[in-house]
Amino acid sequence: MVDLAKIVYYPRFWDLAHRFYEESWEYSCGRHYNEILTEEGIGFPLVYSEAQFHHPLSYGDTVNCKISVSEIGSSSITWKYEFTNQEGIICWTSTQVTVCVKMNEIQSKIPVPNWMREGLSKISEK
Repeated sequence: MVDLAKIVYYPRFWDLAHRFYEESWEYSCGRHYNEILTEEGIGFPLVYSEAQFHHPLSYGDTVNCKISVSEIGSSSITWKYEFTNQEGIICWTSTQVTVCVKMNEIQSKIPVPNWMREGLSKISEK
């Protein structure tokens, strides 16, 4: 997880973001991420990602993540991430866009379902 400088190796930030993202679904939509993938058959490929590194996360730090949704398009969702350490210092921010697809037809986008829109409104930026 950390490199020789004892800070988080930069690709790990996206891995951490995805782990927090998966956990956020149960809070926002009342469904486990795996249930959405397998039972609903809906997937969310990442189509855009940008990030800024503000402060190193060091070995032993506690990562806190704030996830919000800044926009819900017809088939896309724009996610905002903010990682802070245990002292509240912002370490990493990211904007990521996913699109909704049917798992068995990932080449074609589908509309964001209404139940999902309603649930994601719980974590929408106000």
